[in-house]
This record gives sequence, structure tokens and C-alpha cells, in this order.
Amino acid sequence: MTIKIVTDSTLTVEPELIEKYNITIVPLAILIDGVQYSDSDLSAEQFMAQMKNSKHLPKTSQPPVGVFAETYDRLSADGSQIISIHLTKGLSGTVEAARQGAMLSNADVTVIDSDFIDQAMKFQVIEAAKMAQNGATKDEIVAAINQTKKKTELYIGISTLENLVKGGRIGRVTGALSGLLNIKVVMTLVDTKLEPVLKGRGNKTFQKWLDDFSARLETCQVKEIGISHAENIEFANQMKDTLQKFVSKTISVMDTGSTVATHTGSGAWSLMIEFE
Repeated sequence: MTIKIVTDSTLTVEPELIEKYNITIVPLAILIDGVQYSDSDLSAEQFMAQMKNSKHLPKTSQPPVGVFAETYDRLSADGSQIISIHLTKGLSGTVEAARQGAMLSNADVTVIDSDFIDQAMKFQVIEAAKMAQNGATKDEIVAAINQTKKKTELYIGISTLENLVKGGRIGRVTGALSGLLNIKVVMTLVDTKLEPVLKGRGNKTFQKWLDDFSARLETCQVKEIGISHAENIEFANQMKDTLQKFVSKTISVMDTGSTVATHTGSGAWSLMIEFE
């Protein structure tokens, strides 16, 4: 039986892989000063420019339950099963909307919370899609997704806490201090929550984290690394140059999507790594 893979637009992935593995992406919506866009409507450059000029912080919203139900019914019309992989419930209600959509649908749908976002979610989606294309069963694919999840870590560097404060995801006092003292913060996503790893003044904070992380990898076996950024290509490329020696597969460096950039603001980066 054919298995089809569905995900959402908080996935950061090379467009050619979407086509190669026939992956369906359900877009989130983003509201900028009263105008609603699909997450896929604006390029990274267009979105960042609009966000800087907007009166209010853009608001993101999960796809409607009905959109998921319609998508599942359409994809299963030929008898296919569906595995639907979505961003962590800690950042969005998307995975719950997918579950409700699956209940309304007539399709055989397995909904999975990736526990991640961006390229960390890509690791699971692409692994699932490859296996589906090679004829693996649903149980085999779900088991592989869970193994990939266990071996993945996500780190995010924030240059300004302004957007996290505006979005209510961090205390206003902390945000005010970051602006006054030029505090940079590195966080990791653990159990659906962002936990601080390192903070300090100036760009040396990011460099210190990179040096420490690089030293750690000297004793690790790495399968894949992905790097995404919001207007911080310089440090993104610096990370790639430093870490490429630890992994045989070329490290992907890409613009993050508008949903992620809304919460991180300009100058942010994320590094996602899957260990062997």
C-alpha cells in the first residue's frame, strides 16, 4: 500500500526534495497589519522587510482543521495511507489541528508531533519520505521517525529578544535588558520548551558557543547538520565552515520560514544536528 507524507510550512527544506519525494505541505497563515498571507506567499527577503515596517508583530496561525481533512481525503482517494508530521506542540497548535482533521477525514492517517521545527523536522520528513518511496510499511516508517527524533538536537541563537517579548514567549524585563546590554542568547529546544544554554554581550557569545559545540563533536558520529537563519548569513556560513569536517553530507544553509522568523527576529540562526 502506498504511503504519502504530509507536513507543514514551518519545515525548511530544499524545494527539489519536496518534488523528488512527493511531499505535501500544508501552509500556516501569517497576518501582517491586518493582511493575511499564506506562509509560502512571501520570500524570506519580502517577509523580513514587511515585518520591519509593520506596526505590530506579525501573527501566525495554524491551518484550519478542515484544510487538513480535505488534504487527507484528497491524498487517500487512491487508497494510500498518510503519515502527517508537524512542528512541536510547544510552539503551535498545528499538530492538534492535524489530529482533528484526521478524525474528520475518511483516510488512514497517522499524525506525528516531530517535537521540533525547521530543518530538525526535515530530518524526520525526508527519512519518512525516502522509506515510503522504497516501500517500507507504516510501522517501519514510524519507528524510524522516532529514532531520528531521539538522535536530533536543535539550537537557536537570538540577536534580539524583542520579538520573543512581543510574542509573549519571554519576560518583558529580560527583553528590555537584552536591548540595553546587547545580550545574545543561545537556546536549545527540549521537551517542547526553549531552554537557555548561553548568554552574553556581543557576537563573541555566538562564537564561544560554536567553539564549545565544535569541541564536543570531536568525539561524536554525526549523520546530518542543517543551518537556517533570519538575515544572518555571515554567521550561518561561519558555522558551516567550522562544522563541515564532522559530517560527510554537505551542510544545508537556508533562510528560515516566516513563521519562525516572526518569533526570532532579525539576526537569528538555528543549528539542527542528527547524530548516528
